[in-house]
Amino acid sequence: MTGLGLPSRDSLSEIESSSRLRVHEGVLSMGISMVSHDDAGSLQISPIGFVLSRDRLVTIRFGTWHAFDVVAESFDETRTTPTSSLEVFIDLCDEIISRLADSLEHAATELRKISVATFHAPDEKGGKVVRSNRIIRAKLRHIGRLGDRISESRDALLGVGRAVNFACELTKDWSDDRLGARMKSLQQDVASLDDYQVHLSDKVQFLLDAMVGLIGIAQNDVFKVLTIVSIVGIPPTLIAGIYGMNFKNMPEYNWALGYPYGLAVIALSAILPLGWFKWRGWF
Repeated sequence: MTGLGLPSRDSLSEIESSSRLRVHEGVLSMGISMVSHDDAGSLQISPIGFVLSRDRLVTIRFGTWHAFDVVAESFDETRTTPTSSLEVFIDLCDEIISRLADSLEHAATELRKISVATFHAPDEKGGKVVRSNRIIRAKLRHIGRLGDRISESRDALLGVGRAVNFACELTKDWSDDRLGARMKSLQQDVASLDDYQVHLSDKVQFLLDAMVGLIGIAQNDVFKVLTIVSIVGIPPTLIAGIYGMNFKNMPEYNWALGYPYGLAVIALSAILPLGWFKWRGWF
């Protein structure tokens, strides 16, 4: 219908820039990898293609992408006709970048909530340690999912940035000053979002390291308690073992206060190590 050659899905899915970004006889062919989440929450990953000439824009999609519907509805609502194919391409890229920005902002909000809940919550002690570990593990999985989403947004942002730069370089004589300014604005948005994504990735890594460290500290507390209990139990066991020996000439056997004396010595041998551990600040 248009006389334009359309790239295949395989060529749009290639990771090399030379495969995704091509120009032939003044017609630009661009492919980007997009990720979105549908209403059911399932992940949708597929390439999107743009074939751009001076008077036509053909988009190649293998799924439902709301960004394209929003741009089409905007033309219907305003009853305005795009002045050029390049303007439609810019509108689509603008909408895609806006959605990627929203995804990164949502991830940043979730990371902020996790950070506040982790570092500004009171310490869990005693019997709450096990429950606290379960909460931390759930947060770890949540952070992992956010890290995946940020990484997916990074891939999509990289593809959009390459396509915008490619089109900006080869369509300088197609557009007026207004469209040229919008192209420059898109490039700046991609650059700022790329820096923001790096910041979020660093924060994800920091939270992951902190969570693992907190789990290690909680486990060390458990082992410390077990160690203290085992050490405190050694002296009473030793004393009970000594007085449990049935030798004939043990003087305490015929002593009327021998039994309470033995109990007092056992209790004292347990209390003294506990006091020493407390003084040393072990618990």
